[in-house]
Amino acid sequence: MIAVIDYGMGNLRSVQKALETVGARAVVTRDPVRILSASSVVLPGVGAFKDCMDNLQRLELVDVVCRSIQSGKPFLGICLGLQLLFHQSEEFGQVSGLEILSGDVVGFAGRVPDSENGSSLKVPHMGWNTVRIKKNNPLFQSIPDASYFYFVHSYFVVPKQPDDIAATTQYGIEFVSSVHHENIYAFQFHPEKSQKLGLTILKNFSQLK
Repeated sequence: MIAVIDYGMGNLRSVQKALETVGARAVVTRDPVRILSASSVVLPGVGAFKDCMDNLQRLELVDVVCRSIQSGKPFLGICLGLQLLFHQSEEFGQVSGLEILSGDVVGFAGRVPDSENGSSLKVPHMGWNTVRIKKNNPLFQSIPDASYFYFVHSYFVVPKQPDDIAATTQYGIEFVSSVHHENIYAFQFHPEKSQKLGLTILKNFSQLK
């Protein structure tokens, strides 16, 4: 059973339905017992970094997330669920994250140059973009390099450990769009909104042991 952590934010049901589409049994839950007993865990996320951290703390799920990862079971972070794994975010000031992975979360604003035709690139980065695979892992099985996935975000992670970088994407600058560290797999894009290839990633995750 895959536990999709319910901390009051994010597109939880679409993640659950996508996992069920590829044949996985997935439940949306905030019950620590169910999360810790699950075979795999997903931390999705849409919204503001601080609000998400506040909800995780209020619902006493911070320790549950950390213990799930420490157990060695497969763990998937999606969009804000990727960003929360890092030390801190500059969104609305410096806000501490889960501090599981080394690095920070920074914004596109002020860092993305104008496009070649002189027009400003829009923030948030929204829509389909290519993902360049830098580090093979089981979730990229059957995923061609430079495949398109769906993004919606204004911030991105800057890992301090280069070995954690699994994929990058260009949007005015090259930013990290996926990380892989031991049993942690995380994506800035949304597999559940990325049609066939996104479902392939979720199927690959559901088959991890």
